[in-house]
Amino acid sequence: MEDQERALKLATEAGHILLENGAEISRVEDTMQHIASVYGVEDENFFVLSNGIISSGKNFARAEHIPLKGMQLSRVVEVNQISRDLSARPMPLDELEHRLQAVRMAKGKPWWEVILGTAFGVAAFCIIFGGSFLDAAATFVCGLLLGTFITFVGSRMSRLMGNFTGGLVGGLLCIIAYHLFPNTLHLPNMIIGTIIALVPGVPFTNGMRDIANEAYIAGTTRLIDAFLAFLGIAFGVSVALVLHGGITGAILQLGSPETDAVTSHWAIQLASAFVGTIGFAVIFGVPRRYYLDSGLTGMLGWGMFLLTGSVFLGALAVGLVSYLQAWLRRCPVTVFLICGIIPLVPGGGIFWTAYHLVVNDVRLAATTGFMALKVTVAIAAAIFFAAALYNLVAKRKSQASIKNE
Repeated sequence: MEDQERALKLATEAGHILLENGAEISRVEDTMQHIASVYGVEDENFFVLSNGIISSGKNFARAEHIPLKGMQLSRVVEVNQISRDLSARPMPLDELEHRLQAVRMAKGKPWWEVILGTAFGVAAFCIIFGGSFLDAAATFVCGLLLGTFITFVGSRMSRLMGNFTGGLVGGLLCIIAYHLFPNTLHLPNMIIGTIIALVPGVPFTNGMRDIANEAYIAGTTRLIDAFLAFLGIAFGVSVALVLHGGITGAILQLGSPETDAVTSHWAIQLASAFVGTIGFAVIFGVPRRYYLDSGLTGMLGWGMFLLTGSVFLGALAVGLVSYLQAWLRRCPVTVFLICGIIPLVPGGGIFWTAYHLVVNDVRLAATTGFMALKVTVAIAAAIFFAAALYNLVAKRKSQASIKNE
C-alpha cells in the first residue's frame, strides 16, 4: 500500500514537471496514468487543468496549483524518456524518484544562449516580415537588449506585466534605433520582428491542441491566456508610440508595410525561417540535439506558405512534419510544433492593430485585427486537422496491435 501511494506521488511529480514546462494536457494525463499502471496502482484518478493537477487513489488525494513560469521543453523530453524507459523495464521507485528529481533540478539554458537566441530569432523574423539586412542588423541589437531585459527583469514579473513591459521596451528600442538611422531603417519591420520574441507560442499552440484532444476547459483557458498576452504586447507597443509622440509632439506617421526586394528572395526567406525557428528553440528550452530538426520544421512550413500563399497549408505542413519528426526522433511533438509554428504567427497584425488604434484609425485597426484573427483561425484549424489525423492513425495502429495479440 505504501508503495502504491508513493507511486501516485511520483506520478503526480512527473505530471507537475510536464505541465509547468509546456506539455499539453493529454501528455500529462497519459504519463501519469502510465506510471501508475506500471506500479500496479488501483483506483487512480487524475484530473489535469492548465494550471493544476488533482490526483486521487486508495488512501491518497492531492491537489496542486502549477503556474507556468520558466518553460524548458528539455524537461518535457526527459520525463518522456523516463516514461519510455518504464515501458522497457519497471525501475525501482527509488530510481524513479532520483531521475525525476534530477530533471526538476536540471539547469535551464545559460543566460547568454537565451539572449543570443532571442537576438538571432528576432533578426531573422524581421527579414521574414519584409525587413532589409540593415533592418535585421538593427533588430539584432534590439533583440540583444530586449533578451537581456526579459532574462533578468521581465522573468521576475507577472506574465501580463512581463508582456506589457516587453512590448514597451521593444517598441522604445526600435524607435531609438530608427531615429539614429532615420533614412535607412524601416520601423514597422523592426518592431514586428522584435515583438515576436514575446509571442506566447506555448499557450497558443497547446491551447489548440488541448481542444483538439477534447480537453476543452484547459484549452480554452490557455487560449484566453495567449489572447491576454497578445493584448499586453500590443498595449506595450502602443504606449511606446504614445510616449514618443508626447516627447516629439506628434505620433510617427508610418506608411504601408515595407518589403525589401533583396531579402524577399525565396532562398533568403527559407534561411531566415530556419535561423529564426532555431532562435525560438533556444528560447523555449529545446534540447540542443533537436535544434536542426526544429529549424527544418519551421523552414518547411514557411516554404509551404511561400509556395501556396495559404497560412492553413503552411501550418498543416508544420503539424504533419512535427508529428513525423516526433515519431522519428522518439520525443514529444511539442518540441517541434511550438517552434515550427512561430513564423506563421500574425506578429504583423499585432503591431498594425496597435498602431492604427494609437492614430485613431479605428477602421484600419478593425481590418488588421480581423486579418490577424483569420490567420489565427487558419493556424488553429490546421493544428486541429494534423492532431486529428495523428490520433486517427494512432488509434488504428493500437487496434491493429490488439487484434494481432
